[in-house]
Amino acid sequence: MKRLLVIPGMVAVLLLGGCLPSIGPKKEDVVQENEKVEETVMIPDVQLKDEFYRTLLPFKKSASRGLVVSNIYTKYDVQEAEEGLMRLSALHFDPKNHFFQEGQYIDSATASAWLARSSNNEEGLNPPEAKAEDAEVQPIYLAHILEQNYLTMTDDRKVHLSGISIGLALNSVYYSRDGKQTTIPDKELEKKGMEMAETIVSRLRSKEGFADIPIVVGLFKQEKRNSIVPGTYFATAFADKGKSAPSGWKVVNEQYVLLPASSDIDNYRELNTTFSHFKQDIDKYFPSFVNVIGTGFFKENRMQSLQINIPLQFFGKSEIIGFTQFLTDLVKKYYSDIDVEVSITTVNGPEALIVKKAGEKEFVHVYGY
Repeated sequence: MKRLLVIPGMVAVLLLGGCLPSIGPKKEDVVQENEKVEETVMIPDVQLKDEFYRTLLPFKKSASRGLVVSNIYTKYDVQEAEEGLMRLSALHFDPKNHFFQEGQYIDSATASAWLARSSNNEEGLNPPEAKAEDAEVQPIYLAHILEQNYLTMTDDRKVHLSGISIGLALNSVYYSRDGKQTTIPDKELEKKGMEMAETIVSRLRSKEGFADIPIVVGLFKQEKRNSIVPGTYFATAFADKGKSAPSGWKVVNEQYVLLPASSDIDNYRELNTTFSHFKQDIDKYFPSFVNVIGTGFFKENRMQSLQINIPLQFFGKSEIIGFTQFLTDLVKKYYSDIDVEVSITTVNGPEALIVKKAGEKEFVHVYGY
């Protein structure tokens, strides 16, 4: 088990055999004890938001990092699988006194073995392949295992592992090698995910030093390959110190909705109408844009934030500045009570950014000015 020991900055310099920068954000120097090897790391003093974890530096990549791109279908799911697991972790590991590190204990070989079919690897968590040609295809349920580590500092100024979070990315659609698509029912996905979570927690408990480490588990439903909105976590549980299985499964009520939404989504009719009016105002005064795409994040059936992407056809800087000013007024008019981020782009890349927090004054930046 890795332990971290806080030491004065000058001693850190001697251990490193080099020098630390004298400018930049304030950091605490710590030493990571891994068997007989000592490694100096730092904890930034700056915490951008209360819900953000401070990260140990230098940043250590996940031991199974290379698998995520090949196992999760879209970049949207890759990002949300990580960010969503952090939100679930914050319910148990307070960002005020916990530090973040990517998972260091489930390496690529272990993750690959657990993700395999049981017919190909005895540790595989996915069902075996159907043997008979006319047998029903057994879908692969578990696509990826995401691990996050959370550490705390004790009174004797040692930092140690205090919690692990495990996210199980599950397939909502299974794509077989012959091109067949199989939609997996939610109830079936939930049942299989819970069974796999119990197995993984039990395996982690059997590792030396993990008997008393709290473990958070989240079940993530990834979207189809061509989706432009991310999937979300739909269930979570917690295995306290010494518990060999997660318990107290809870529903995670989160969802991403693409705006304008489909007409059959009654729950978002009012929000859809507001977004349509927002879009119509843009059409009226600036008809040469490409499209307006919104992605709303809902928690407990209430929209928490909205991201709007607007690709433009015109390139003139004066037009972009004028459009940005006009758009800022619309954001204040239609979305004063939620967090909104508007990204304006052209073929040349990002052109302007509007960020408005609920009830606060907007921040506007035109790139190059």
